[in-house]
Amino acid sequence: MQIISPPPPIRILVVDDHTLFRRGLTALLARDPQLCVIGDAADAGQALRKAQELQPDLILLDNHLPGVRGVDALPALREAAPKAVILMLTVSEDENDLAAALRGGAAGYLLKTIEGDALTAAIGRAMQGDSMVAPEMMNKLVAAYRGTSKDVLGIGAALPPAVNIGPALSSLSPRERDILRGIARGASNKEIGREHGIAETTVKIHVQHILRKLDVSSRVHAAVIATEQGLL
Repeated sequence: MQIISPPPPIRILVVDDHTLFRRGLTALLARDPQLCVIGDAADAGQALRKAQELQPDLILLDNHLPGVRGVDALPALREAAPKAVILMLTVSEDENDLAAALRGGAAGYLLKTIEGDALTAAIGRAMQGDSMVAPEMMNKLVAAYRGTSKDVLGIGAALPPAVNIGPALSSLSPRERDILRGIARGASNKEIGREHGIAETTVKIHVQHILRKLDVSSRVHAAVIATEQGLL
């Protein structure tokens, strides 16, 4: 009988200027055996050195850092650790910071009010290629996204005019509309499946159909459409 080894833990670099927050976050993440904090930094300079030295799988990055803000450090961090996924974890609810983070290549924008379980789930989804945006920021993402040109925010083509969205939404089945609402709330496939009593794999297939029907390439783009069209 072949023994399947568990995947190696996700190696994380925590960047935040508050020592107590870094320690608390490290302790929180340590509860999950699939997560491993391999280093921390208090400012952008330290973060660049640690990122280059450690080559983490994922960087949790605060925005309010001394000297250079997190969003401004993104290009250098991506160059220092090109394979790392970068998630913003901040108190800033400013839509300009959100747009700058996505434009700079962050895989997501989370608020520090997030629950511990939700944070660990978001890390896992980000590592799978999902774009993660705090549900509280979705309306601001709509405002930032509307009218932008392709890839300005780093999450795909601009939204088509609202008048063209109707036929695409009408093509969704009732089940697909329910799942789209879940996506807009920031729920994972597992959470959506549990809510509707269907398998996670079935949800994944529905999500693929939704993205194709809406002619978008990411869950975030689909969530923006759902939010803008009042489906929540």
